[in-house]
Amino acid sequence: MLYSWLSREKRMQVPATVWALTLALIIGLIVVDLFTSSRKAHDVSFKEASLVTSFYVGISIAFGLWVWSYFGSTYGTEFFAAYLVEYSLSIDNLFIFVIILAQFAVPSIFHQRILLIGVMLALVFRAVFIAIGAAAIATFSFTFAIFGAILIWTGVGLFKHWDEDPEPNDNFMVRTLRARMSMVNEFHGSKLFVKLNGKRFATPMFLVIISIASTDLLFALDSIPATFGVTSETFLVFTANAFALLGLRALYFLLKGLLDKLIYLSLGLSFILMFIGAKLILTYAHEIFHDVPKIPTPISLGVIGSILLISTVASLVKSKANPEMKAHAGRVTAHKEESE
Repeated sequence: MLYSWLSREKRMQVPATVWALTLALIIGLIVVDLFTSSRKAHDVSFKEASLVTSFYVGISIAFGLWVWSYFGSTYGTEFFAAYLVEYSLSIDNLFIFVIILAQFAVPSIFHQRILLIGVMLALVFRAVFIAIGAAAIATFSFTFAIFGAILIWTGVGLFKHWDEDPEPNDNFMVRTLRARMSMVNEFHGSKLFVKLNGKRFATPMFLVIISIASTDLLFALDSIPATFGVTSETFLVFTANAFALLGLRALYFLLKGLLDKLIYLSLGLSFILMFIGAKLILTYAHEIFHDVPKIPTPISLGVIGSILLISTVASLVKSKANPEMKAHAGRVTAHKEESE
């Protein structure tokens, strides 16, 4: 039976003007990013990364406080919970970006531009999945159980492979393109294609972009259900994703030296995904059997924050005790195994 339990609850009423102003703010931030990245390619300093990261985190907090003031504490709490989930998953994404950039031996001066492309693609993919997810939830409440099962499955896969790194060259699209296209082995600036002796060749930069794009697509498959796990409001899901992703490029340069030390982050994220998956299934079950409890958003926020704090502290302690041990990213590996 198709029905919407959401229609039986008070929904968040977002005026069209609020949507328009919010989209204008996000697009404005993207334009600023595009403008700054269009300058001469350069290595980003720690100071520059710190300032930009602080700016985006500040904008996100200010937006969350505005949501709290304008729509009420319930929706404010949901925004911050969704933002925390997406920001933590975004940090996990950085591991994959580091691996891709390293294994393709991308010159450091091009890292900033590639990361910007990765963020833009991630925004597009997630916007599409948010629209699909919102429509599915509004039409069919069992979507919550489906999303919950996806997150639990992904969390279990990540738990099994948290200490493994993916191999970008094993990416199906990368392998296919290598086999079917004429390639050159050296970079030609930021060009994706070059003409040599009248013949067109793809550069390694083209493969890097393809690898990052396909990775973004995989990440969206669990990031969006995870956000819907803490709020069913499309406006909050979209803005939490957008604000978490916009600062990702600067965060990469800020944490580049620290990422290797976050040994247990992927492990912590596996528990977060499984927890949110269970929360979604309980939410669906509550609508059928009212005796089944729902997990309130403040508790979800506390659990997610605690897991992140414990995994971060444990990582730093372990890294100090065993400097040779490095962090890994098993998230793509888990997706890869599930797709085979």
